[in-house]
Amino acid sequence: MGWKSLPGIIVALSIVLLGGVSSHAANVTFDARSAHSGNWSDPHTWADGRVPKAGDFVQIRAGDTVTYDVNSDATIRMVHVAGTLTFSREKSTKLRVGLIKIQAGTTASEEGFDCDAHGPTGAGDSADSPRPVLEIGTLDNPIPANVTATIQLAYIPGTDPQTLPAIMDCGGTWDVHGAPMARTWVKLAEPCMTGSDTVALAEDPGKWKSGDRIVLTGSYNEDFQPQRRSRDRHVKPIESEERLITVIDGTKLTLDKPVEADHICSGPERTEAANLSRNVIIESADPTGVRGHTMYHAASSGGISYAEFRHLGKKGVLGKYPIHFHLVRDSMRGSAVVGASIWDSQNRFMAIHGTDYLLVRDCVGYRCIGHGFFLEDATEQYNILDHNIAIRAEKGKQLPKQALDFDANEGAGFWWANGRNSLTRNVATECGLYGYKFQIEKPHGKAPVFSIRQPDGSFAMQDIRHVPFLRCDDNESHTNGLYAFNFGDDPAGSVHSDVQHPFIARNLRVWQEHYALRPNTQDFLMDGLTINHAVYGVYHPDYANHVYRNIYLNTVIAEPINRGHDDESIQYGSFTYENLTLENCHSGYNPPIQLTCTSPLSGQSGHFKNVVLKNTTSDVQIVDLGGGPRNDKLENAVPYYFHDYPRPGTTTKVVSVHFPQNMTDGVYKSIKGFTGPDVRATEIPEVPFPELLHPIDDLPPATIITNLTRTHDGKVAVTGVSEDNGDIESITVNDRPAAVISSANGIVDWQINLDVAAGKPVEARATDKAGNVEKMAAIRPAP
Repeated sequence: MGWKSLPGIIVALSIVLLGGVSSHAANVTFDARSAHSGNWSDPHTWADGRVPKAGDFVQIRAGDTVTYDVNSDATIRMVHVAGTLTFSREKSTKLRVGLIKIQAGTTASEEGFDCDAHGPTGAGDSADSPRPVLEIGTLDNPIPANVTATIQLAYIPGTDPQTLPAIMDCGGTWDVHGAPMARTWVKLAEPCMTGSDTVALAEDPGKWKSGDRIVLTGSYNEDFQPQRRSRDRHVKPIESEERLITVIDGTKLTLDKPVEADHICSGPERTEAANLSRNVIIESADPTGVRGHTMYHAASSGGISYAEFRHLGKKGVLGKYPIHFHLVRDSMRGSAVVGASIWDSQNRFMAIHGTDYLLVRDCVGYRCIGHGFFLEDATEQYNILDHNIAIRAEKGKQLPKQALDFDANEGAGFWWANGRNSLTRNVATECGLYGYKFQIEKPHGKAPVFSIRQPDGSFAMQDIRHVPFLRCDDNESHTNGLYAFNFGDDPAGSVHSDVQHPFIARNLRVWQEHYALRPNTQDFLMDGLTINHAVYGVYHPDYANHVYRNIYLNTVIAEPINRGHDDESIQYGSFTYENLTLENCHSGYNPPIQLTCTSPLSGQSGHFKNVVLKNTTSDVQIVDLGGGPRNDKLENAVPYYFHDYPRPGTTTKVVSVHFPQNMTDGVYKSIKGFTGPDVRATEIPEVPFPELLHPIDDLPPATIITNLTRTHDGKVAVTGVSEDNGDIESITVNDRPAAVISSANGIVDWQINLDVAAGKPVEARATDKAGNVEKMAAIRPAP
């Protein structure tokens, strides 16, 4: 059955409210209309007894199923799918077309962005009419691996280049499913050095094959020198390279020609190989001319798996992306984009706009202008972006009339503005300025207070700046233009939650970056951070209830642990570091750990416990104020406490020399090899290590049903995914426990077989280990 929505949705009304309506475009006159079901190539399928030809406006009428079974370079001007258009699984096909519009009704306009409004009555316009379907494979029956299906979106001179060519789903079903792949991208097992024509992969690639196009990601090289990056942050890395596979032998690939650069694989610094080829292809007919785009509107259904979207996206045009979920909200709950390849885009990889409960997994994004995987207007919630790779999302410009004017579109692999989404196991590399950019400020000078769905299903006005991450776990960033992970933004304190609901990131990995982590959110927990080869480690932190645990920095050479707000040298609350290791961090004139000058609030401090220094030095010792501009407005001292240092049971307290009034509890002096010239320290009895955050889990899980299939024994096989900010205890489907297929990072894949009659509801909900029960259950009709 695939990713289908509930029946009975009033499609036209949904489009009016959420998707936009074209009121200016005139309806077209169709040159070819289906007479009944049949093959596209059969003249008897068509009302006038001829096969559609170049330049035709074609209509598949409601109730008819037409199988596209030709491979043609003739450009069909428009196909209006009011019935069903399905692509052959028996032979390879190609359709060259200016516009495909999947929309109920007897009329349609040649409009490539807005949907047409149809009345609730009339032939083909009733809400009870069959849903129109464009089917290029289904989830249960994808296009077989030995068959290709290609749609080329061709611009027709004289039509609107701002909106055409396009594929638009206006409340219908658009399914795009190619042959499944076990893996779409993998890490290298060995270096692939200049001149080599073989690649060793860390995992079996599964169904990769000879002739597939792959991209080998870039780095600097094994001799990466952060000092060079410190002097010139715009030093370009060795760029990714495209190659064709000629032979596959297990995990070893032979390429069509040797590589021209080093693709490293050493310890945690391992580049990737990503497969761009799929047997279902959506592309622009002329990549150098007017490019195409695709859209799902509200109340549509369907989904994408293992399809290739290439040479798409309209440069500098708002809303015209290779894959675009446009103001869908939860009307497509259960839809997914899995295993897609999106490459050579002039406008992002994918835009998730005003859309909730979407699964994006195992996708490869390669070469786009602007942000890659992009959540557009800060209202998106409960979307899961899991195990995707973003390669070379390059710096673009702000788009006209974009929803959030503070976004400069500077090229982030992953960009989002509402914390209540899950980003897990992703990789970003070679992107313009950011690997990952979580940014929420005041749009158009006003506080970002929007109507947001609450866990019980109601809506309430909420300041998005105070919505913490649902999940940000196990992500990796390397070799990007400036930042690996940039969370929040200035001014200080604008992005915060509270001590019971902090922003939490776990197990992040960074290598070969300029700035590794910029945490401009207050109430922040970073649990597990590994940085190898960077100029700055924890940079420009908005210290206020910040907790850092299990932090490892290796070869971070300018400022491993930066002061509050860098040159402002100010903090608005306390922080702690526990289990901090600095190895090979030779930071020159900057201390590895910088002391903040001052705080406007009394009683703020920094605490360090279990600090390990390995081959780590600087010209000014370990702890000092740091170089560069400092805060001249000295209000309150910010002492730093090093617990169990120099020996267990004692604490070393470090204070700036500018606050002698705070040195009355001991004899303060310089400690050789530890304190720099601007601070003094004393040994005091052990003080309690503060617990600044008290996270609780009072947010229920969120669930989507990804597929329902009628099995040979008459049961319904149900699969789905649930997510939670904590750990999920159980999933029930129609009050029966589902079996867990996999579970990691708060994301649980599950399945169950049910006895349920066709059309009856299948209802899935999850419960987490804190006892929170999902109130907004996922509901789908049984096939």
